[in-house]
Amino acid sequence: MEFFRNPNIDFLGKKWYFLAFSLVFSVAGLCSMLFWHGIPEGIDFRGGTLVEVKFAQTPDDNAIRAAIDRAGLHHARIQSLTGTNEVLIDLALQETSEQALDRGKTQIVDALETNVPAGKQDLNNTSTLTLTNYLMDKDPLHAGTDANQRYAAQAQAIIDYKDKQKGGVLNTMDDLKGVADPAVLSSVQDGFFVSNFAIRNVDIVGPQVGAQLKKQALLAIAYSLGGMLIYLAFRFEWIYGVAAVITVFHDTLITVGAFSLLNKDISLTVIAAILTLVGYSNNDTIVVFDRIRENLKLMRREKLSDIVNRSINQTLSRTILTAGLTFLTVLALYLFGGEVLNGFSLALVIGILIGTYSSIAIAAPILVAYQDWRSQRGRGVAAAGGTGRQLAGTDKGSKSKPGPAKSSKAGVNS
Repeated sequence: MEFFRNPNIDFLGKKWYFLAFSLVFSVAGLCSMLFWHGIPEGIDFRGGTLVEVKFAQTPDDNAIRAAIDRAGLHHARIQSLTGTNEVLIDLALQETSEQALDRGKTQIVDALETNVPAGKQDLNNTSTLTLTNYLMDKDPLHAGTDANQRYAAQAQAIIDYKDKQKGGVLNTMDDLKGVADPAVLSSVQDGFFVSNFAIRNVDIVGPQVGAQLKKQALLAIAYSLGGMLIYLAFRFEWIYGVAAVITVFHDTLITVGAFSLLNKDISLTVIAAILTLVGYSNNDTIVVFDRIRENLKLMRREKLSDIVNRSINQTLSRTILTAGLTFLTVLALYLFGGEVLNGFSLALVIGILIGTYSSIAIAAPILVAYQDWRSQRGRGVAAAGGTGRQLAGTDKGSKSKPGPAKSSKAGVNS
């Protein structure tokens, strides 16, 4: 399948437009990282306590923030989960003990609860054990010797119904009709009330773990770039490796810069997306490089810029087809994948667009720029018989010998 029949687009003739485009977005991202938002690290890297709260109705972020501030939990981050009644509240608490987990939950409950009836507990934020102990103390069924087993079963039925049938949040006590024994429910109503929210989950990442994860993420990216450089230098020429690494660095810079401009947290899943993009962009770049190498053997007397243009045009349909299908997939993931995958899919959406663009507009022109620079330095004359051809893409193991030099012009154009 082909989108274009014999395209003849002068990509290298538009290299200054491409350069201006890349500079604008790269500089904007750098300015955001250095002066505006910085690199917005997720809890995975900076450490902290992440509390997931579900509300009975659509939550008001401003009201939640005000309540948390009144409770003394300053500088907390609040993020609404799109399409749900849930929010993520990010606290600076960085201890990693069980007490810290309970303290983070208790702090949020105390901050959000209002108009609490005297002497009553919040059923939406009560554990099965707490409810069982309460029923054991009140003994509404006069259970006798098997009280522990009977009340544990009643408490478990109430909590399971709340979590599995009502999504973790009861709207009123009337929701429990028929769930447990009427005497048990009457006793529960005497000692409990229903708030408009429930703590769904509490996660803590300590500062040492966050620092270690950050170091490992940076090393993973560095190793992938280094491995790419070595492979391309061995398979083609060292300048190909340099061009590919510059291209991927360009893609990574723009992607991270976009997250900084949007002030979206960079988590471990985003790092996974960036590593995916390193491979994806590299794959597109290698396809173009391989076609350049093939054409150099067939078009020995053509200018390198013409060969590169011809190679990009010949692979254009393949590039559009593969990139387009992949982009549609990750776009669907971004639109419908939910909040958990939002950062991951956004990085892929940005990265695929930039990676495809850079394979055409950044990687290949670097080869031509290097050859032009080498020619201007006077080395093109020595390469007149074919060394320029070897530079532009023949395998390291090639046995072809350079032909006799015919003119200085041939050296520049090889």
